Amino acid sequence: MFPGCYRPTPTLTGMGEADAEWPGKKFGLPQSGPRSVPGWNRRIAGLLIDWVLAMGVSAVFFGFDSTAILLIYIALHIIGGLLVAGSPGHLITKIRIAPITGGRLGLLAPIVRPVLIALVIPPLLNDDDMRGAHDRLVGTILVSR
Repeated sequence: MFPGCYRPTPTLTGMGEADAEWPGKKFGLPQSGPRSVPGWNRRIAGLLIDWVLAMGVSAVFFGFDSTAILLIYIALHIIGGLLVAGSPGHLITKIRIAPITGGRLGLLAPIVRPVLIALVIPPLLNDDDMRGAHDRLVGTILVSR
């Protein structure tokens, strides 16, 4: 049916778990379930929820000012990161920010991370573990709750 160069792609069903690779494996995170690295759909949904919330607050209190939207978005992430390791969008999509080294998130990551996200470019520079430059810089990773 297809020319000789056609080869079926291997699937994970034929591979052992030791051979398979998934985001977060090198940090000891599971492939699925709690503490696994969430996919793009949940990440983008969380971002949109936070942005719409920031737009709503800005519309009510600041006349829909674009600078206010950005500052409210950053504030949501800082406050949420300090209190519950995630923004309101993270909470709704069941994602949290976790330090790579384990333990508590600390003070630096919840403050620096949203500022870098607001710069737009760092989140676009992803590695194999779906960590943007902002996560690599502060030593964090997004995981499922």
